[in-house]
Amino acid sequence: MNNYIPFSSKILDVIKHTDVEFTFRMSCKREVKPGQFFEVSIPKFGEAPISVSGIGADYIDLTIRKVGKVTNEVFERYVGDTFMLRGPYGNGFDVDIYKGKELVVVAGGTGLSPVRGVVDYFANHRNEVAGMTLIVGFKSPEDILFKEDLKRWKETIDIVLTVDSTNDTKNYRTGFVTEYIPELKFQDKNNAAIIVVGPPAMMSFSVKGILNIGIKEEQIWVSHERKMCCGLGKCGHCRINDTYICLDGPVFNYTVGKTLID
Repeated sequence: MNNYIPFSSKILDVIKHTDVEFTFRMSCKREVKPGQFFEVSIPKFGEAPISVSGIGADYIDLTIRKVGKVTNEVFERYVGDTFMLRGPYGNGFDVDIYKGKELVVVAGGTGLSPVRGVVDYFANHRNEVAGMTLIVGFKSPEDILFKEDLKRWKETIDIVLTVDSTNDTKNYRTGFVTEYIPELKFQDKNNAAIIVVGPPAMMSFSVKGILNIGIKEEQIWVSHERKMCCGLGKCGHCRINDTYICLDGPVFNYTVGKTLID
């Protein structure tokens, strides 16, 4: 496989979450891990790195937000059309690391996309972890992603779903995800594993909250995605010191991730 050459991928399905966030189910039979990403390209418009939000036997899910030239064009294409893809790139999340652990996933907004595969795996294999909690926050009820997944996951794992603000306090918890971290209970903190993904500020304050409750740095994993561009370590856009986010990451243990200050 030549990593420089994209391949054609057919749009199998399009799932609308919000007015600006859709999941595109793309044909793909390559081996993929949660947290890895693909370069989505459209001739004459360019390309953009998109995290994998779901993995099937012959497809991948790419949850895309309409925010720029390439993604705007993406939203003009629907079932039966094609994208050009390169990848997968990056190291992703290795679910084997978390087996037997008391796993907590803290996600903010679209940060749920790259960890959706991890949550889905353990929601379907609950016996493979000692505990499983998802803390996920969105700006408002209208911004919630993967609503059907959240309903299904709730049957097997503990979920704290919160929105920044809403008038419907009867049906929704309010506040930032960081407010719910002190409520976490563990049978053995030394057996805990924490994944944090989301906007930089949310990740920073979430990790501080996790450290404050007695979890060690080496028990925390983060995903740095904001700076990625070419996916091959050639453009230098994602380089921080001697680390290339697209090659060495985007998933890092916090002992390394804490040094990646851009």
